[in-house]
Amino acid sequence: MSSNHVVTFNQARRVAIFGGTHGNEMSGVTLVNLWMGNGGEIRRKGVETKPFITNPKAVEKCSRYVDTDLNRAFTAENLSAPGGKDLPYEVQRAQEINRMFGPKGSADAYDVIFDLHNTTSNMGCTLILESSKDHFNLQMMSYIKKAIAPASCPVLLNEDPRLKYATVRSVAKHSVGLEVGPQPQGVLRSNIFEAMRIILKHALDFIELFNEGVEFPPCTVDVFKVSERMDYPRDANGNIIAMVHPNLQDCDWEPLTPGDPMFQTFDGKTIPYEGVGAVYPTFINEAAYYEKQQAFVTTRREALAANAIRKV
Repeated sequence: MSSNHVVTFNQARRVAIFGGTHGNEMSGVTLVNLWMGNGGEIRRKGVETKPFITNPKAVEKCSRYVDTDLNRAFTAENLSAPGGKDLPYEVQRAQEINRMFGPKGSADAYDVIFDLHNTTSNMGCTLILESSKDHFNLQMMSYIKKAIAPASCPVLLNEDPRLKYATVRSVAKHSVGLEVGPQPQGVLRSNIFEAMRIILKHALDFIELFNEGVEFPPCTVDVFKVSERMDYPRDANGNIIAMVHPNLQDCDWEPLTPGDPMFQTFDGKTIPYEGVGAVYPTFINEAAYYEKQQAFVTTRREALAANAIRKV
């Protein structure tokens, strides 16, 4: 498809803002609770914006989840599983959310879902894109990046079928993840809270402009495409035997080249990166990913061409 081609979309009339998908990620929990009490800040002309706590039991416990990770639960198998209250809590919740905001993949699904997350990694404000072909989201992310410049807002593209997962936001026609850190689990930091709030403001402004008939011209969006998940070095029993190297710690989005220090063993030996070419690690030493056997993900930089868009 030529980048000069104008792609048309229906107006984005129904928008949801999810917080508490992970119950110990406090910025989204707090913002959504704030907006549920007073939604004036997120109100836009012609848009129904619904703030929603996705995993209330996990929020109540201030834990990532109760039975299983809600942000991995939106598979076709889970969404169609019989069993009712015998199912894991998050699978029950996934089915309920799919009924309320979906069904996933249908014409009745919400137009846009923003899912708000915190990370313990030094990622700053990161927008998560699930499809390089979603020109609406590409244009929105371009708009946000320009609006907050010179502040940085990397776009993480995760569309490889081997690496992506069935997110809560995938119920919508256009799914947007927002990951802001560093922030410890169960903690609310004012700078992280405000950074997330500002991103949402610009995202909703974009939707309002689009609905009013503004045509957004072709643009290019620089993204970091997920390439590989990297685990910690382990012994034969699966125990971690090395840590993220101090030269890599907190260096999300910075290039890691062959020979650079990657891990440090407990007796001080350096394990270098031995991949091919430069990569850009992120989610470095994320606390929630120890259980997922992931030290960080590698990404490679790409430039995506976004078509011009306007409403139908």
